[in-house]
Amino acid sequence: MTLPGWTKEPLVHFLAAGGLLFALFAWIGEPVDPASRSIVVGKEEQARIALQWELTNGRPPTDAELAAQIDRFVRDEVLYREALRMGLDRDDAVVRQRMASKMDYLAASAAETAKPDDSVLQDWLERHPTRFTDDARFGFEQLYFAERGTAEAALAAGGQIRGEAISLPVEERNAPRSEVSARFGEEFVAALDRLEPGPKWQGPVQSGFGWHLVRLTEKRAGEVPPLAEVRQQVENDWRSATAEARREEGYRILRDGYDVQIEK
Repeated sequence: MTLPGWTKEPLVHFLAAGGLLFALFAWIGEPVDPASRSIVVGKEEQARIALQWELTNGRPPTDAELAAQIDRFVRDEVLYREALRMGLDRDDAVVRQRMASKMDYLAASAAETAKPDDSVLQDWLERHPTRFTDDARFGFEQLYFAERGTAEAALAAGGQIRGEAISLPVEERNAPRSEVSARFGEEFVAALDRLEPGPKWQGPVQSGFGWHLVRLTEKRAGEVPPLAEVRQQVENDWRSATAEARREEGYRILRDGYDVQIEK
């Protein structure tokens, strides 16, 4: 059976996951009754406490350590309920903000764990190609001159041109743009972008050291790799760039369940 096309939309996946998430919270998450004097630390709660200890300390707790953590849980629960009974949670901006932040996290958790399919990532790759393009590459020879005028005079004289001594390679072959930039400076690479390969010397081209005559032998533009080669990189970029939008979508789902009236 072929599913309708709309079932592949990320938003549909988000809504479905969000519905399951909040249904789960509704099933297991009973609100605390401040009036209740009964605190039950069941096996599931004890397992959660033990797991939290293990994640923090890198090993399971001993019986004594687990008992101490359970005592701490009971102590916190007693004080929490008494605080609720006294209304200390009301009209407290800090508490309100912390609770809102926790709820915002829960609302967004389904979206944060959403797994985009290849069509989403391919679209992201096509809309942001420069983020994943291979480094451009250059092949060139260079002659160094401390002064621009000296370089211009050498170029005008023609014939056998000799540069001045400097600890830079005279020739580069298939060098990545980033490597050339690190060695000669971004201004030098930008000039290479404007030159065309050919047998003649060109310039002068400025670098962080001075001036150069350049014979450009190769220039290959960066290419966008296929999705299969950079899938994880594209997914990470998509997830980071769309995080805020997905958090807002989680809030919108909750917000739509309220009737908000603002008196004026």
